[in-house]
Amino acid sequence: MTERPTALVTGASRGIGEAIARALGPTHHVILGGRDGGALAALAAELPDARAWPVELTEVTAADVAGVERLDVLVHSAGIGTLGTIAELTADAWRETMELNVIAVAELTRLLLPALRPAGGQVICVNSGSGLRANPGWGAYAASKFALRAFADALRQEETDLRVTTVYPGRVATDMQRGVRAHEGGEFEPDKYLTPESVARAVLAAVNAGPDAHLTELMLRPSAGPVN
Repeated sequence: MTERPTALVTGASRGIGEAIARALGPTHHVILGGRDGGALAALAAELPDARAWPVELTEVTAADVAGVERLDVLVHSAGIGTLGTIAELTADAWRETMELNVIAVAELTRLLLPALRPAGGQVICVNSGSGLRANPGWGAYAASKFALRAFADALRQEETDLRVTTVYPGRVATDMQRGVRAHEGGEFEPDKYLTPESVARAVLAAVNAGPDAHLTELMLRPSAGPVN
């Protein structure tokens, strides 16, 4: 048994999730959740105390989390960014977006509440500027992020012994952003976006705020370039 606090990070194989896992690595036993088992294993080998947890989040069951008896931090970073107008997107596209961005989050949290409660743990939802504002062509994604915000707000009021934090980053230099810019017909300009490490530092600030401080919402925007 490790004496370190335990953190579970979804989407840990790349991008923001990987950066958050690396930020928590020096102080936490980190459970690395994601689909890419090879990438997770490689990351686990780099961290002081971590293990890969290959999982399909939309199909997670109680058996998948049976070994997690105490959990100090749960970070929901996995997500999908399906773009298109309401006229273009099919019901399947909406369902896929909601399944991963909202329903999987709710179910994994529900399954881990017995581990979070004894620790007085913290749940962190990596949201988006689209969780505060919907733009043309972003309807399905924004709807999922509005729903994720509602989930966090409800959880915070229902589980009063837990800390629940929503982080709203603007554009971040990740593979997802590369796909977004291709969809928009624009260039991928990483110097104009947040780095995943900047988002990870915000998450770390929430984790390290102390037991008397509850950072409920954090908004990050790039210092240059687009703000959404």
